[in-house]
Amino acid sequence: MLYAITDSTLMPGELMLTKAQAALQGGCQWLQYRDKSTNQPLRLTQACALKSLCEQYNAKLIINDDLQLAIASQAHGLHLGQGDGSVQQARQCLGAHATIGVTCHDQLSLANTAIRDGASYVAFGRFFNSATKPDAKAAPLTLLNQARHLNVPVIAIGGITPDNSRRVIEAGASAIAVCHSLFACDNVKNRARDFCRAIST
Repeated sequence: MLYAITDSTLMPGELMLTKAQAALQGGCQWLQYRDKSTNQPLRLTQACALKSLCEQYNAKLIINDDLQLAIASQAHGLHLGQGDGSVQQARQCLGAHATIGVTCHDQLSLANTAIRDGASYVAFGRFFNSATKPDAKAAPLTLLNQARHLNVPVIAIGGITPDNSRRVIEAGASAIAVCHSLFACDNVKNRARDFCRAIST
């Protein structure tokens, strides 16, 4: 599965919806809205528009690190970093059917805690050099094999490209999360298709 993460620098203004739609047309199944700005009206407008767009393509919209925005936009879920909020609180507010994910870096113990608290999926990484988060701590591919016993989807993130994406899937990831390697492209739709082909073969 391809999990795309937006970037307001790569997708300013109208490009947010244009590039997101292209990713969805190319086969993206989950889309995370990540915008660290303080422009709350714009963030709500974009989140609502992305949610509508995702539903056209039978995809899910996940909000990054903002429970209130997830509630206001009626998004399908929420992604939390370490220290960005309680999984239990998010579950109480968003309900049993919401998709709630947690960043677990390179630590299985964080994943076990997140799942115990009600997370729907866990994310590990970075696995390769990342343009989005160049200072993120590296995680070994062997971690994905160790995480195979977890009863939730395991997402790999960090420097993943069509050329190396198969490596993380074969190592044990359920899906790949991508940002710069997808949305920095001139043809996002074709790049999304390249990812989907790489991880499905």
